[in-house]
Amino acid sequence: MVEKLSKNFFLYLSKNKILNKGAKKWGLRLGAAQVVAGVTIPSVIEVIKGLNEKGLVCTVDHLGEFVLRKEEAIDSTKKCIETLEAISASGVNSQLSIKLTQLGLDIDRTFCVNNVRQILDAARKTNNFVQIDMEDHSHYYQTLSILEELRKTYDNVGTVLQAYLYSGKKDLAGLRGVPLRLVKGAYKESAEVAFQQKDQIDKNYLEMIKQHLLTGSYTAIASHDHRIIEKVMKFCKQWNIPKTQFEFQMLYGFRTELQEKIAKEGYTMRVYVPFGHDWYGYFMRRLAERPQNVSFALKGLFSKK
Repeated sequence: MVEKLSKNFFLYLSKNKILNKGAKKWGLRLGAAQVVAGVTIPSVIEVIKGLNEKGLVCTVDHLGEFVLRKEEAIDSTKKCIETLEAISASGVNSQLSIKLTQLGLDIDRTFCVNNVRQILDAARKTNNFVQIDMEDHSHYYQTLSILEELRKTYDNVGTVLQAYLYSGKKDLAGLRGVPLRLVKGAYKESAEVAFQQKDQIDKNYLEMIKQHLLTGSYTAIASHDHRIIEKVMKFCKQWNIPKTQFEFQMLYGFRTELQEKIAKEGYTMRVYVPFGHDWYGYFMRRLAERPQNVSFALKGLFSKK
């Protein structure tokens, strides 16, 4: 019965500001500890160490989005820089993922870009890479525009493209040579801008993956769908695409056995590891993606561990 709760319901909850505010007080309850690696930098570094020991590399995300106060954006910028410094100091194998709305995009574009530049400077000093997460469609073209601006100065930054958007393949064509994470998409978007049927999204997703790989561009395939993963592996073998040109990515806490299996087969398997107090929106979107995730979370909530 729980698994029949609709995707729309959880996506609606993910944007509820009152619940989001309350979630920061609850701590990692409601099963969120299953998929969020604590709320502090030391806690996430320990999780990354454990994943590295299993042959997995990581990207870490200090959770937060839709910030409307400059003080919050400045604090988030500092946290991102501190995270990069902690990654370097600890010697763990991890990149950094960021959200532009967390860094002030909804406040002022120039302010946001300056914050991102500070983070990229810190990443450059520690020889690291930063991936700009793609958010909902209202921020889509702003994100691509900012990426274009940043790439004129920095080569250690990329972004994410979502296969459920009609414009996915067209936008991808303009990003040849840019390291990208390709995903199906996790936000609720209207039929005016996005495919609504799973088979259409899957088809577009595979086409986008192949398109980017064939240009020789570094491609991160972010999916828990083993059928998609198998098709990508087969395609890369057929076209002699080296394993150094692509990687697979999955979320922390999901399909852990498959993650380790892929790594043991010699592929780069990167785990997206989120942490921080602002975990609520992220957690709700994970519940929305697949009905199975609801049962998974509830198991964590009622676990005696």
